[in-house]
Amino acid sequence: MKLSEKKATLSFSDGSKSVEFPVYQGTVGPDVVDIRKLYGQTGMFTYDPGFMSTASCESAITYIDGDKGQLLYRGYPIEQLAVNCDFMETSYLLLNGELPNAAQKADFNHQVTYHTMVNEQMQFFLRGFRRDAHPMAIMTGLVGAMAAFYHDSTDITNPEHRHISAIRLLAKMPTLVAMTYKYSQGQPFIYPQNDLSYTGNFLRMMFATPCEDYKVNDVVERALDRIFILHADHEQNASTSTVRLCGSSGTNPFAAIAAGVACLWGPAHGGANEACLNMLEQIQANGGIAKVGEFMEQVKDKESGVRLMGFGHRVYKNYDPRAKLMQETCKEVLTALGLENDPLFKLAMELERIALEDPYFVERKLYPNVDFYSGIVQRAIGIPTSLFTAIFALARTVGWVAQWNEMISDPGYKIGRPRQLFTGDTARDVVEIAKR
Repeated sequence: MKLSEKKATLSFSDGSKSVEFPVYQGTVGPDVVDIRKLYGQTGMFTYDPGFMSTASCESAITYIDGDKGQLLYRGYPIEQLAVNCDFMETSYLLLNGELPNAAQKADFNHQVTYHTMVNEQMQFFLRGFRRDAHPMAIMTGLVGAMAAFYHDSTDITNPEHRHISAIRLLAKMPTLVAMTYKYSQGQPFIYPQNDLSYTGNFLRMMFATPCEDYKVNDVVERALDRIFILHADHEQNASTSTVRLCGSSGTNPFAAIAAGVACLWGPAHGGANEACLNMLEQIQANGGIAKVGEFMEQVKDKESGVRLMGFGHRVYKNYDPRAKLMQETCKEVLTALGLENDPLFKLAMELERIALEDPYFVERKLYPNVDFYSGIVQRAIGIPTSLFTAIFALARTVGWVAQWNEMISDPGYKIGRPRQLFTGDTARDVVEIAKR
């Protein structure tokens, strides 16, 4: 942070003494008013539900400019990373601050690849769940349980332990997600194969069986790898803030990431692409493409209670830059798999066309977001809708770990302790039960 020459002054209408606060500048984006001494100087807190105007931390990892539709990982535009790099390079960048050279990438790939297996007892833990359990319920348990199996790397004050935990989490998430899927299908678990890429290995663990091996489709592999890149980090969103808040207590990294998984489960966050596909399937069941126009009219009617999922974003007031890339990838996958005429995909494309042309949606900047297209791609690949959020968690893990490690590495970090505006009863005495 750089101290600005200007300062902020807080004055009061009742004549109380005004208070001055320092202002700090980031490299880009809004300046921040440092209010850490507000309570001590005034006896008051700020009130900011949803943290709409509050910077909870200092970070050098990801930057978003919602008005410009800009997303930067360590300064690199997401558009360039998604086209020119793979997920392993992007993960190295998020964790280490710079893109790797050839030798660094090879070493990083090796470290991740040779940590993809999980302890054999994990499968017995998994078998304690019902087979129809939601994948995110299972993933929350599995990720938290990793601390019991890998407690040799949970000393958060040791940088080497933090590095090993980061590699383990990044490497084992695809294995855990694939095991969760196989368990729901009643199929045998498929072990990792070290001669495949990170994404290719995940696809094989998902879709191979002991009876017939799975040949990785290059178009599908690139598409899923791009989904991973686009979802790798997204600044201080709900799940990342949860990881930071949980981790600020000094808990082990597996517990902190499990908290992120639990937060991501919500339909307003990671569950958005699942909600989007459920919406499309509901429209299809109620008449399909012929009913799209009627559905969109219901969306415009605030009294109808009908919501358009997969469009618009709380941060982006312009087109989500990830959505543009995912739109191209979506069409490539549908063409490669011969699904251009699939009824659900045709329905989705008609929904997209109306949203991009209808003044109601254009004026409100309700453009298709990354969840809209990534859900379509995953369905085309053969991933069930219920697993979409687990795929999101797999991709976001590297961002969570990078953010957690950045916080723990900061010598000035403190345990999170939000304040409140209390509106309950004032102090009162308990009356014995006979007199109540």
